[in-house]
Amino acid sequence: MKIPVWLKKIWKTIQNLFNRIPAELQSAIHTGVVVTENIKTFVDSPAADILTALIPGETDNRIKIALRAALPAILLQLKLAGSCSNATTPEEITTCAIKTLQSITGDLKSAFLHNLSVLIAQVAADGKLTWQDGAYIMEWYYQHKFKAGSN
Repeated sequence: MKIPVWLKKIWKTIQNLFNRIPAELQSAIHTGVVVTENIKTFVDSPAADILTALIPGETDNRIKIALRAALPAILLQLKLAGSCSNATTPEEITTCAIKTLQSITGDLKSAFLHNLSVLIAQVAADGKLTWQDGAYIMEWYYQHKFKAGSN
């Protein structure tokens, strides 16, 4: 299917916007995508600290601490850990929520992953990224930078 000209113009506008945002916000967007991809592909291992496994090693320590605190709360708010009544630690909550997310399919799973990416990027950006900007930029970044770089 050929992409309509109007859609290409929108993507180009978002690319121009992305290129003009501060490096710290670009990094936050990248972190949101990487953590979400790590969640999407996570394989449970009892030897690993799940939160350490999900957060990229090159992430600033201040952001790692914020993400370790925020990620279980985000997963609870998205109702991904609703069936995890026995989960009490951040690691248990995160593991249970990931299992729930991995059982979801299709567009619903894509929607959860997109929302998760934006919320994680907002934490990594220390509140300097709005939901609206994050939603557009995150999708563009994932499609045009992240996926293009992994091919």
